[in-house]
Amino acid sequence: MPSITPDLAAHQVWFLTGSQGLYGEETLRQVAEQSTRIAEELGAALPVELVWKPVLTDTDAIRRAALAANADDRVIGVIAWAHTFSPAKMWITGLDSLRKPLLHLHTQANVDLPWSSIDFDFMNLNQAAHGDREFAYIQTRLGVARKTVVGHVSDIRVRAEVETWSRAAAGFAAARSLRLARFGDNMRYVAVTEGDKTEAELQFGVQVNTWGVNELAAAVNAAADSEVDALVAEYEELYDVVPELRRGGERHGSLRDGARIELGLRSFLEGGGFGAFTTSFEDLGSLPQLPGLAVQRLMAEGYGFGAEGDWKTAILVRVANVMGTGLPGGASLMEDYTYHLEPGNELILGAHMLEVSPGLTTSRPSLEIHPLAIGGKADPVRLVFTADPGPAVVVAMSDMRDRFRLVANVVENVELPEPMPKLPVGHAVWKPAPDFRTSAAAWLTAGAAHHTVMSTAVGVDAFRDFAEMARTELLVIDESTTPHGFQDAVRWNAAYYRLARGI
Repeated sequence: MPSITPDLAAHQVWFLTGSQGLYGEETLRQVAEQSTRIAEELGAALPVELVWKPVLTDTDAIRRAALAANADDRVIGVIAWAHTFSPAKMWITGLDSLRKPLLHLHTQANVDLPWSSIDFDFMNLNQAAHGDREFAYIQTRLGVARKTVVGHVSDIRVRAEVETWSRAAAGFAAARSLRLARFGDNMRYVAVTEGDKTEAELQFGVQVNTWGVNELAAAVNAAADSEVDALVAEYEELYDVVPELRRGGERHGSLRDGARIELGLRSFLEGGGFGAFTTSFEDLGSLPQLPGLAVQRLMAEGYGFGAEGDWKTAILVRVANVMGTGLPGGASLMEDYTYHLEPGNELILGAHMLEVSPGLTTSRPSLEIHPLAIGGKADPVRLVFTADPGPAVVVAMSDMRDRFRLVANVVENVELPEPMPKLPVGHAVWKPAPDFRTSAAAWLTAGAAHHTVMSTAVGVDAFRDFAEMARTELLVIDESTTPHGFQDAVRWNAAYYRLARGI
């Protein structure tokens, strides 16, 4: 079957070096040699292919490089470095034309200055200290969205920042080509799952459209019994299946229904080229049960998902899955459900009715069946587990009428304080930064959604880079957040984003 997990190594980031013809062939030869070494050292640390391009010395070459990057679907971003002094007016048409994410690398070829031998020839060749300032000026004047990374590429912090940016660029590229299938509409009367799908396509590139749930049901019914047999056998190998669901068990038919739903859903998504989807318990058509197990497994494979028709969260889950490709951890739909309010040890219990991805755990989930007092269908099968302890981030997307707003909270998943035998769902328990009261108050102040993506593979910095690429508002709640400071940021952002969009 086709893989939904992207091959990040198939993506390219181009490495562009700025100089000028004034320096002569010998200096430009040295510029090319040094920038090639920098690109090779940096590229070895990235999950994507870093492609060095010939040194750029005039307006036409820069413009053609930008247009070529735009036209190449393999290219997800561009890294630029003004090795020597590259007069910035040469970059105006190129930067104005560039439609791929940009990272400005402020570096130089050497780590140490050769104090005893430094002369004006060395200074003439190695002048990024002010050449990059010239380059940054024109980026700022043009209003170019970019990431700025400072330091030598041998510095692990520099390589980590560029790697995070490259993962964000892969996520942004995935959003730009994403097709999202909504099965039915969003949950009735709910405000935050609404949104402007036309604006979402303009802002993020994602195509959001709706299919009747019975079109999905037809694909489910078309699944062959032999395929169901094989998938049930896979379940029994991967999970601790409760006896009543095993072959010969009194509820084995429900497991077969769950397998048939997965097969039909997978075939529908693959056939339509979809990378994300939504369902709603209020619109299940002829499906025998609410898709739970199928959704959990598809998210763990890299699909985006939003419950109750929440297509905005489905986008975030897909983007987070792509950004975290190859890293430990995963990404999942999440929902703040209820609190543990012990003073000084406040915790948040996150879950959903069924649909939390097992990508959040390294333990072996239990495959169980339990009643679900909503949706009016048969009891659904689902995977039960607790997310692994460790750092994570939860991110929500809200439509604020004149813009989309991302809100991210840095959190720490913790061990389950006590067993929860009567809550058989996939779940996570976490401590939010900086503390529970500040986190919750800031979240509410921002009007952030109750559905989120939880990522345990990438952190908040990847979402910062993604938001910059998408020119989308991001409010972060972390250790430095204060209630008054956050409230001020919300007010300032309201003014900034309205002005930035123009009349």
